[in-house]
Amino acid sequence: MLVINIYMIVGFITLCWIITRLVVFLLTKKLNILRELQLILVYICIVVISRMVLLPLHLVNGHLGTIVFDASRILPFWMNLKPFTFVNDFYDGWKTNVIGNIAMFIPVGIVWPFCFKKLNTIGKSILAGGGFSLSIEIFQLLFFDHCSDVDDLILNTTGVVIGSLIYFGIKKAADKKK
Repeated sequence: MLVINIYMIVGFITLCWIITRLVVFLLTKKLNILRELQLILVYICIVVISRMVLLPLHLVNGHLGTIVFDASRILPFWMNLKPFTFVNDFYDGWKTNVIGNIAMFIPVGIVWPFCFKKLNTIGKSILAGGGFSLSIEIFQLLFFDHCSDVDDLILNTTGVVIGSLIYFGIKKAADKKK
């Protein structure tokens, strides 16, 4: 059993980020400080979403809560594969969950196409953001107290769609002005 806190999550993401950026530097032999500063936006998206998804939103004894990895309790996976259960299954906080899942991924739809030039269409941006959301849902299968939910995937991807529409709408308006 491993109890995971916010510092461990941020530390792991930061370590992976640094290693990735070092590998890119070693392969390209280029360091563009402006590009690295731009990519910090992606890093922030990943850290904030990881915090929101993995840890309880409420404080536990005045502190951020933790998650527990216990290999003996992973199976059976806890998941919902029936779409739109939130429409029928109203529970305390369902509105916050719906709005939060959408709002949390709007920045992904804006930041990722801004930072990654290959995400040059709304479709590519949505596919990348939806893939990110899917990877989070799969990752949650490792934690017995988390549920992987197709509704979260739908809502998160809806947030990416909204963010992409905002980004590409602004980009189109800016291109028209030129």
